[in-house]
Amino acid sequence: MSTAPYQRLTAQQAQAWLAAHPDALVLDARDAAAHQAGAIRGAAGQCQRLDGRNHEPLLMGQPRQRPVFICCYHGNASQTYAAMFVDFGFGQVADLIGGYEAWQRAGLAGNGVVAAAEGAAPVAALPTPTAPASAEVPVVDPTLAAWLQQQGFADAHSATRHGNTPLMHAAWRGEAAIVAALLAQGADITAVNHDGNTALWLACVANDPALVATLVQAGAAIDHANLTGATCLMYAASSSKPAIVQALLTLGANPALTTQDDFSALDMAASLDCLQLLRAAQRRAA
Repeated sequence: MSTAPYQRLTAQQAQAWLAAHPDALVLDARDAAAHQAGAIRGAAGQCQRLDGRNHEPLLMGQPRQRPVFICCYHGNASQTYAAMFVDFGFGQVADLIGGYEAWQRAGLAGNGVVAAAEGAAPVAALPTPTAPASAEVPVVDPTLAAWLQQQGFADAHSATRHGNTPLMHAAWRGEAAIVAALLAQGADITAVNHDGNTALWLACVANDPALVATLVQAGAAIDHANLTGATCLMYAASSSKPAIVQALLTLGANPALTTQDDFSALDMAASLDCLQLLRAAQRRAA
């Protein structure tokens, strides 16, 4: 049984849950193209995109008593978002185990979904971000190949003169589908640029909590320190990105670490929201 402070539902359970909560706020944490091609909707037909640009208004503007249901690609990012809604005081929060892929496998994609726009071709789901099972070089997805060419990269493993890899660049742009495709191609999640920053740092710059969760769950070192000794948590606190601070803390970032100048993330907090989150983490640690 799950110990999460929110409900984790199978596809069949989610269908029943949505029918029982017609006023639920139904959120889709996938990219815009996937959402347009088909998305789970609530009993009233509603479904809203959720990303790094609109999560804060939703967290702050919705009534805390309103039920919340969250879906993503594979059931990873939805857990991070669900924890955020719980932390902000929402009492009925649920996410979909296995994400939209599980919904499709259960044969529910034609029941309770927003149909694709007329004439639009279905968008194929990109591979799960795992390493190839064999030693063979994986076939590059055509969408990824086109993206690499457009961004000036020779392949998924090249880098700019500043040391930025395609994975870093995609994370900085907040392109979750490209990040997933690059991870499937075996992109080095531990690579650092000339500032000592990884793709995870760039996802924090993009202010995308779901992308942060994807990279951490794919193996990114959450407490990696750059050349100045700064971690992603310190950056997020100093840049007044409370949603990123919350996501990193939820994923296990260590708030006690310090820079070369002996400053912690708490010392660097640039906003009250970040300060409160870090103080709460400090109290829990104590």
